[in-house]
Amino acid sequence: MSGGASSRATPRERIDRTRARAWVLQILYRHESDSAPRELVDVLVEVGRTRRIAPARMPMIREILGIIEEHGQEIDATLSQFTRNWRLDRLSRIDRSILRIGAAELLHRPDVPGPVAIQESVRLAERYGGNESSGFVNGVLDAVYRSCASSS
Repeated sequence: MSGGASSRATPRERIDRTRARAWVLQILYRHESDSAPRELVDVLVEVGRTRRIAPARMPMIREILGIIEEHGQEIDATLSQFTRNWRLDRLSRIDRSILRIGAAELLHRPDVPGPVAIQESVRLAERYGGNESSGFVNGVLDAVYRSCASSS
């Protein structure tokens, strides 16, 4: 499965990509909840031992986790520019993780259209975040997207 968000994607591929993002969210949440620092891939391996992750979802999961691992400081710095009056470390783990997923895609996955990355992150926020999470995630990622578009 390609990580792209092509309009030619089958419904199954779109479902796999959406669920891959949900797995990434779970892995990021676990990673932040750990008392000892670990690599994201180690958390993925641990989750894979106890939960069944469909093989079709693994390439995208690994890709997003790799982007976050490699570019985490840049992603956080970019997000910090647009979380007015909120430091990233003050956000809930869920909201912070969802923002990182969306920003990783906006900044480092040119194969994923910006509106798709935002929409998928908003869906994660609706499903897993608090009452105001979806609007907050939408606003922050939209600002990131506009900033990326204006600097291109």
